[in-house]
Amino acid sequence: MKRHSALLAALCLGISALASGQATPGAQERLVKEVRHELVLLPYYGVFDNLAYQVDGFKVTLRGQVTRPTLKADAEAVVKRIEGVERVDNQIEVLPLSPNDDRIRLATYRSIYGDANLNRYALQAVPPIHIIVKNGNVRLEGMVSTETDKNIAGIRANEVPGAFSVENHLQVEKRG
Repeated sequence: MKRHSALLAALCLGISALASGQATPGAQERLVKEVRHELVLLPYYGVFDNLAYQVDGFKVTLRGQVTRPTLKADAEAVVKRIEGVERVDNQIEVLPLSPNDDRIRLATYRSIYGDANLNRYALQAVPPIHIIVKNGNVRLEGMVSTETDKNIAGIRANEVPGAFSVENHLQVEKRG
């Protein structure tokens, strides 16, 4: 009897969450995982793009920077198709076209992923160190294993000629 009461209470909580526009914690967690999965699988998502998102109930807000306008549209389209997503707020910035920024991107990539301490990161399908260049300014986004790797990436990016500034926003994985 207690088990049935607990199940009924959970079901009522889920129904009231749906009615109020709020996702249950389990539904929210599922949405977070599915959004991440879909974004990582985008065919043109690469090291020079940065996609971030926030799930709030049944609404997903997309943020970040991309080098192609089609990637912005593709990200919104795949997230809209996820079951349970009711609204997508696409705030992804399309970076301006610039031959100089392209040169800095390539030089920064070679400098970071050519380093013996960091080249293991280049072997992943989507390398975890993202290089965002806008108007000659470089920002590093993503995840690395150690504080040393973060610092080496920042040093390597600062060595690239022509870059006006470097912001190192790399995160270090938390070991459990």
